[in-house]
Amino acid sequence: MKALILAVLIALVLGMQSGVAKAGPREAIVVAGGCFWCVESDFESVDGVIEAVSGFAGGKSTNPTYKNHTGHYEVVKITFDAGKISRDEILHKFMRSIDPTDDGGQFCDRGPAYKTALFYDGAAQKASAEKAVAEAEQDLGRDVVTKVLPLTGFYPAEDYHQDYYKSSAIVLTRAGPKTRASAYKFYRKACGRDKTVKKLWGSAAPFAG
Repeated sequence: MKALILAVLIALVLGMQSGVAKAGPREAIVVAGGCFWCVESDFESVDGVIEAVSGFAGGKSTNPTYKNHTGHYEVVKITFDAGKISRDEILHKFMRSIDPTDDGGQFCDRGPAYKTALFYDGAAQKASAEKAVAEAEQDLGRDVVTKVLPLTGFYPAEDYHQDYYKSSAIVLTRAGPKTRASAYKFYRKACGRDKTVKKLWGSAAPFAG
């Protein structure tokens, strides 16, 4: 009887293990695409992405904040399951979610903090980033100004910036009190992000609708 019970238990465990998909290796890559709320929102919808965290990178200061991040880019650290989506696929989507020909910022956000860049950690990420820039330039037939830079540090933004696009917390806007989610939607539309990306990339734009 004990042997029968043991056999049944072993069969159940093996059945459960076979029904669970094995996760691939995790990898993280840091990208700068203007407003980090928008990049975070875009990539958290991608199958295979585990998380997207808004933050800062590229500057010399070690404790940047939203009010004081001079020298840093607004960036998003995208952590993904490499068994479901590759680094090259992530970068391909990213390049087509921005205007990589704009050297003054992105959309209505102007200045150095809003310029585009791909940050690499190691030779493999550098090669992928350079490939992504070259392919974007070839597809557009125009010069791409997105920089490929070494990652010397990533600093998460304050908690209230994380998942801003879906937060139900109330903020005061020019149009009165709104949830952060509503304020984000208003900002994104008013800034013309999707309209500009759609005009530039056409059907290749993965998030512009």
